[in-house]
Amino acid sequence: MSNFAPVGDLTFCYDEFGNPADPAVLLIMGLGAQMVFWRPEFCEQIAAHGYRVIRFDNRDIGLSSKIDDASPGSGLLPAKLLRHFIGQAVPGSPYTLVDMADDAIGVLDHLGVDRAHIVGASMGGMIAQVVGANHADRVLSDTIIMSSNNRAFLPPPGPKQLLALLKRPPRSADRDRIIATSMATGRIIGSQSLPADPTVAREHAAEYYDRNYYLPGFARQFAAIMGTGSLVSFNKRITAPTLVMHGSEDKLMRGSASKAVVATVPGARYTEIKGMGHDLPRPLWDRIIRELTTHFAG
Repeated sequence: MSNFAPVGDLTFCYDEFGNPADPAVLLIMGLGAQMVFWRPEFCEQIAAHGYRVIRFDNRDIGLSSKIDDASPGSGLLPAKLLRHFIGQAVPGSPYTLVDMADDAIGVLDHLGVDRAHIVGASMGGMIAQVVGANHADRVLSDTIIMSSNNRAFLPPPGPKQLLALLKRPPRSADRDRIIATSMATGRIIGSQSLPADPTVAREHAAEYYDRNYYLPGFARQFAAIMGTGSLVSFNKRITAPTLVMHGSEDKLMRGSASKAVVATVPGARYTEIKGMGHDLPRPLWDRIIRELTTHFAG
């Protein structure tokens, strides 16, 4: 059963796994992704190693507060992407990754957690970088999965993968079409060597839709990424032990993006996960969780 944490004017939906007395692990999901993308079984397996695992919906997604009165900003997308490519912040976003990092700390405050292992995937990895810099005293370790520091002139995402992510179904689309689009996106950006079982993929896509399908949140979260700009200045202030993990088959967020984080965060360590695309395929959970728990243990 989900719980809710008031943080300022917003409310965040969260779940917990494991013993509350164990060291905390905070999982932060990516762009337009609800907390249930961290599958319950994945969370339970981490908890079985002796950790209190917390997952939550970012603002503007899932069952957390929506910023309905805000616009993602005006202007042509190509111009915004160009500015982002050169590492500049795009003005006009209703909030930034700095605000989203503060949200994550607010969830920990609500739970009475002084310090936690921070784990972020994709956009969540960007948030984890900001948490590591701005809230260093709250971070036991930082783990950044399939992410980027949005440094200037990084190789861009694969066009096919980026288009699949950004091409949203029309507002008139019915449930079946939206579920089919979600599945197609997962196939394109996900692990090609380890494709998801179609039946399971459909069940998950239906779960995401039925739990809370909210298209405007995607646009505002994307604006938050571009509105923050390069994270290099944050990287240089991270002091916690940092693991950067990336899949060998990820064409949406290329490995060079994660390597840029490693090159900038003092003492960061890089691990490549063979066969992983821009997802967390179940056959690789044992490897991923082993990397995580080894990192947590120091």
